[in-house]
Amino acid sequence: MTARAWWKEAVVYQIYPRSFKDGNGDGVGDLRGITEKLDYIEQLGVDAIWLNPIYRSPNDDGGYDISDYYLFSPSLERWQSLMSC
Repeated sequence: MTARAWWKEAVVYQIYPRSFKDGNGDGVGDLRGITEKLDYIEQLGVDAIWLNPIYRSPNDDGGYDISDYYLFSPSLERWQSLMSC
């Protein structure tokens, strides 16, 4: 019996960061807000989280009008802290 790739049966939870949860009180969702809810998301049985849009954007189109594919949105600049969770 061959093992299936995890992503073929995984539960993926998509998060739109700007509206998910505001962790610093500025009215815009951010990484702090996402990390505050990681225990809850885990309890849902989620295997992976998909964040989008996450790249730097002038936000004329809700963040989907990417201006730089190499830089994260300013609200996600704490990216390295998320990677340590």
